[in-house]
Amino acid sequence: MTGSTQTRHPEAPKGRPTPKRSVAQSQRRSVANTTMSRKEASKRQREERRAALERQRQALASGDERYLPARDKGPVRRFARDFVDSRFHIAEWFLPMAVVILVLSMVQVAQLQNIALLLWLVVIVMIVLDSVVTGFRLKKTLAERFPDENRRGAVAYALMRTLQMRRLRLPKPQVKRGERP
Repeated sequence: MTGSTQTRHPEAPKGRPTPKRSVAQSQRRSVANTTMSRKEASKRQREERRAALERQRQALASGDERYLPARDKGPVRRFARDFVDSRFHIAEWFLPMAVVILVLSMVQVAQLQNIALLLWLVVIVMIVLDSVVTGFRLKKTLAERFPDENRRGAVAYALMRTLQMRRLRLPKPQVKRGERP
């Protein structure tokens, strides 16, 4: 400490030359990898992946933002989910209606088959109209609430969510119907 006023860190090694980079890197690699074989490393990776998937599953059930998949993260996606979940949508009843319409179309009565075809048309038109209205409203609301955020894909994300029955949606709905997000 002849010319410097700073004190040396007490754990800094002194009294030997600085090792060459190649030697230092090989020592670091050997220290990091000596405790685990390839089999143990793959087992540990599997366990970590399993734990991460379990955290993600629990987050989808509870709505915990930290562990959600990337497609569900962020305030824009949260608002889009809440926007969809707070309203009734015809599209969420598409699957049950499709089963009823298919059963009606299989009955060997011509009038019932005609009614089934008409129902298909009515259901599809109603879903398209509902989706268009929801898309425009959501796009406008997102532009007002999140002018500086990246809103790309949020409307399509929300419309795909309307196609799922409410109880099967993941992440689980965090708002009740009629509540304003």
